Amino acid sequence: MAHIPCFEVTHLEAVCKVLADTANGLKGDEISHILANMGLADPDIAMTKWKRLFNALALAQNSHQSGNYLIMCVNRAMKPARYISTPELFEWRRDGLNVALAFAGYAVREDGQVVHTTPETTLAGARARASRLRSLLETRGTHVEVFKYCRAELLEENYFHAVLEAVKAFRYTQLRAA
Repeated sequence: MAHIPCFEVTHLEAVCKVLADTANGLKGDEISHILANMGLADPDIAMTKWKRLFNALALAQNSHQSGNYLIMCVNRAMKPARYISTPELFEWRRDGLNVALAFAGYAVREDGQVVHTTPETTLAGARARASRLRSLLETRGTHVEVFKYCRAELLEENYFHAVLEAVKAFRYTQLRAA
């Protein structure tokens, strides 16, 4: 792999928060396994998952003055074979990583590998690259009212609040009809 310049702290943090997300991220033992496979020390297993991952990758990046470790970590975490029984989890992580990596000029392909792209400069542009969620919801026949009431939450990929707003909208629509 060619030498990759160091990632900004904000990019590194955003990627780690996706990979180690509380609900949809890697489990603690998966993080330990990936770090060991890369030859990196696991800083402190008592730490929050994303902070563990961040600290390990930041230390490697700073020690070697190379962003290669972040790319190697994402490539290992996104191997499609890991997601045979959970393809939706692969897509969730891939979408989140693509938003986080867009600002640094990288993206995760369908084969789980990171590739160089043109960097994004706006949040809207980064989200547009990864806006497959709306397409997926549309193909599944999601009612247009859902998009009307929780568009902002879907754009922010704040799924908890998107569901909350959709439920409130559904309830409001029912009360209006009664």
